[in-house]
Amino acid sequence: MPFTDPEREYLLNQPLGRLATLGPDGGPQVRPVLFELNLTTGTIDIGGWDMAATQKFRNVRTRRQVSFIVDDVVSTDPYLERGVEIRGRAQPVPGHGPLYDGCSADIIRVHPCRIVAWGLDCTTPVTLTARDVLRTR
Repeated sequence: MPFTDPEREYLLNQPLGRLATLGPDGGPQVRPVLFELNLTTGTIDIGGWDMAATQKFRNVRTRRQVSFIVDDVVSTDPYLERGVEIRGRAQPVPGHGPLYDGCSADIIRVHPCRIVAWGLDCTTPVTLTARDVLRTR
C-alpha cells in the first residue's frame, strides 16, 4: 500500500476529487470526479456516468500521465487546508463494474508514482510531505 495511515484515512472519507489529464493537443483537462481508494490494489479508482464516452477516458488511453487531487479547507480562522495530490499513470479499465449506483462499469485506475500530502494533522504551520512511490507495474 503506497499510502500512509493519515493519507488513507483522509482519502477514505472524501467523496470528490479532481482529475487532470492531458488532452489530444497536450493541454490539461481538469474535471471533478467520484473516486474510491482501492485498498486491495493501492490505487485510486475513478468512476462516473458513461465513463468510456468521456474525454478524460479517451485522454488516458493515449496519454497515461495524470494528476489527481483531493483537498478541503478545515478552518478559515486560522486558515487550515489539507489535501493529497497523487501523480501517476492512469489505466482505463472497461467493464470493471460501477463504483457507485448509477455509474457506468468503466473506470480509470490511477497508479501512484508520487504522493504529496499537506495539513492532514490539522496543525499550523501546515506540514507537507512528498515522496516517490516505487511502481510495481
